[in-house]
Amino acid sequence: MDYTADETAIIWLCAQNFDYGTRVRLLRAASRPQNLLTEFGKISQSVIKRGEMRVYNNDCRSPEKSAEAVMAGMRDCGAYAVTLLSEDYPDSLKVIPDPPLALFCIGRRELLKKKKFGIVGSRITPPWAAKEARLVSERLAERFVVATGFAEGGDRAAIDGALGSGNLICVLPLGIDGCYPAAHHALKEQVREKGLLVSEYAPGTGLKKYHFHARNRILAGLSEGVLVASAGRKSGALITANFALEFGRDVFAFPYNPGIAQGAGCNELIKSGAYLCTGAEDIFACYGISSPSRERTELSETERRVLEVLRSEGEVHAAVIAERAGIPVYEAAATLSSLEVKNLAVKAGGNRYSAL
Repeated sequence: MDYTADETAIIWLCAQNFDYGTRVRLLRAASRPQNLLTEFGKISQSVIKRGEMRVYNNDCRSPEKSAEAVMAGMRDCGAYAVTLLSEDYPDSLKVIPDPPLALFCIGRRELLKKKKFGIVGSRITPPWAAKEARLVSERLAERFVVATGFAEGGDRAAIDGALGSGNLICVLPLGIDGCYPAAHHALKEQVREKGLLVSEYAPGTGLKKYHFHARNRILAGLSEGVLVASAGRKSGALITANFALEFGRDVFAFPYNPGIAQGAGCNELIKSGAYLCTGAEDIFACYGISSPSRERTELSETERRVLEVLRSEGEVHAAVIAERAGIPVYEAAATLSSLEVKNLAVKAGGNRYSAL
């Protein structure tokens, strides 16, 4: 893949051990990015304190040689970079306060220019919320590219829903060649084949705690709106939602019963003005998009009665469901399993069920 001299300089800069603010100041001092490769020693003196030079310049190679090594590292892991100067750099990211100077990517580049919608959730997401998030993600992927992280819980549900369509972007909190959590290595290979992996960190960059916060701003910046499937009062998903609000994006959240810790953040978002979301139709309606047609699921009389109980009572124990529906417990168990297969109910733990 060919890069201009200016793009090459930006990619090299993003692979160096500078914080975001220092990179921006270096670019401004350089007049043109390519000057960083030919005059870095001179330019850096006006930006970096002399005592810090040793920390930042731990590569004894010239910037030109170092840039060649960065490019080789990208080729070795099958990655490419999209910079602020590239034609397909997402317009939605250009307008946020601290746009990433470069995106290191693996996968389908064309997804960067399509409309995107974010889905996030905490690592501990209730089963019903995870299943609903998966269904919403699957539906949204028919009209949007779904953007999410790469963690368990809400992120994983979004990935599972959109992966089949390939309309999926996963934003990583470490170098594009890395994998966190490590157990998701096989999943990462599936995403790179069908969708797109994105990171603002060059190959070889290790994971640091503040990377998650920085990653969340990219998720919010990429998306026209963000759905929060689950969030405690101090959840990373809330950080993404707050970025979305700051950037003028729409925020949606699943409603939770009072006292459910995993949904306390969602309820607070709704009370603060976020859209209450119970399905993909709520999101489609907000954007004036006609909901893709779906075949109506045929239900038996027993299934209809059980579903009515679930919808009116919320999260209910199987024995209570049987009593309210007027059927034996064994019949209720079989009916609930059938409703699960039809994506109309989900087991919430402790032999309790809720409607989807």
